[in-house]
Amino acid sequence: MDVPLYLRPRIDPPLASLLRAQTFLHSLVDALGSPLNVLLPEVVAENAERFRAVYRRHHLSGRVYFAHKANRSSALVRRLAAEDGAAVGIDVASLEELRHALGSGFTGDRIMATGPKDAEFLWLAARVGATVNLDSPGELEQLAGLVRGHGLGRVAVLVRLSGFESTAQGGTGTRLLARRSRFGTPVREAEVLLSALERHADAVELTGVAYHLDTTGVEEKARALEQCVLFMDECRARGLAPRAVDIGGGFGVGYLADAEEWERWTTALSEAVLGVRPPLTWRGHGYGLRNEGGTVRGTAALYPAHRPTAGPGYLDELLSLPAPVLGRPAATLLLEHLHDLYIEPGRALVDQSGLSLARVLDVRPAGEDLGQYLVRLGMNAGDMSLEEHGVLMDPVLLPRGEPGGDEEQEGPVGVYLAGNLCLEADLITRRLVHLPRLPRTGDLLAFANTSGYAMDFHAHHAQRQPLARTVAVEREGDSWRWCPDEDYWPITPPGGTTA
Repeated sequence: MDVPLYLRPRIDPPLASLLRAQTFLHSLVDALGSPLNVLLPEVVAENAERFRAVYRRHHLSGRVYFAHKANRSSALVRRLAAEDGAAVGIDVASLEELRHALGSGFTGDRIMATGPKDAEFLWLAARVGATVNLDSPGELEQLAGLVRGHGLGRVAVLVRLSGFESTAQGGTGTRLLARRSRFGTPVREAEVLLSALERHADAVELTGVAYHLDTTGVEEKARALEQCVLFMDECRARGLAPRAVDIGGGFGVGYLADAEEWERWTTALSEAVLGVRPPLTWRGHGYGLRNEGGTVRGTAALYPAHRPTAGPGYLDELLSLPAPVLGRPAATLLLEHLHDLYIEPGRALVDQSGLSLARVLDVRPAGEDLGQYLVRLGMNAGDMSLEEHGVLMDPVLLPRGEPGGDEEQEGPVGVYLAGNLCLEADLITRRLVHLPRLPRTGDLLAFANTSGYAMDFHAHHAQRQPLARTVAVEREGDSWRWCPDEDYWPITPPGGTTA
């Protein structure tokens, strides 16, 4: 057979140790059902400290705000609430996330309210003393009205900007482009925003400027950061006193262990789309690529799953990059202007902090494709939605027991992973996944590193299938202890079953 196209996950300690505790993981699924999410709260605190180490390296002050939307867990939020309040906060993007953060131990002064906001969200944020990250002059008007109408104190606000210019090479030479975003006020409308801030100075206090760019391009983000610094100079000239630059999230995660596996698979996908090799996907799905007259067209809608620089390393690179106009590194600009740095990592802050487990329910040949199988799992695509975000990664096979007899000699096998919904489209991944051997009914597949936007972001009750339960686990000597996610508090170790 052809060399299997593995996409093996990057698994760091302690996640690697947890995956070796196969008997423990099987016992959890036996007791709590499939699918099951397993979280390591201590890892999220360690990740926050890695980001803080980058701050110290560049002699910067400011705060790391966890983007709560990445995961619904109470355990993760409570663990971060126990961190130094001057160093770690939380970014909430809805009224319920705000209520959850408050109930998990965050005080209002450590909370940043972002995203689209209704009146209830704005009122509670103002009432508890949260910082409000404003997307538009309209939000500013609404917030100021609530403050005055309900006798609230002045609210700390950041203004989010968009439409930053960047340079690109065109047919007539260098031209300027503006990165479009549905969030923030375009820079070209800054005068309207400044006038509104002055008009509502009795209700709001401008404490910073922010941006949100949906791109992995570090140069674009450096340009946006520079323009925020220049805008803050304009604010100071108008008598305002902002002191922080919020550069949002998007620091990324490296999901795969091997860069060559990623390069080999993406090359093979193009060859399969052209028809020069057998299909790699269910019914020839191209992930955005198509064959037009023998040429590959389109853009692969895939996350760059192998990223040598991600998370804290990406932040370090951004802060070290010279600004395109002023010519000095971003960190130097912040230091020169005595500005704090705010960041809002989501995926990167929960990196390596959890996994999703699914029991194998059925295994059968996949039609007429010799050597390929369809594996039905006790989960659906909403329970483990890595592919929804373009992330491709192999699961880890956790056998129910040790293989015996001829099965020990069974080599790599290609399988399609199907969900538990009565829908043709319910595939856990549309990619042919290669496993070291054919799974058996009762085995588990462990999807590693699903804490960020995958284990509960798209979860639903379709066809009355059960939602995955979530547990928090902690290493205790040579064993593991666990408790339901909602019962975890950082003042005591998780109680409950011991492996």
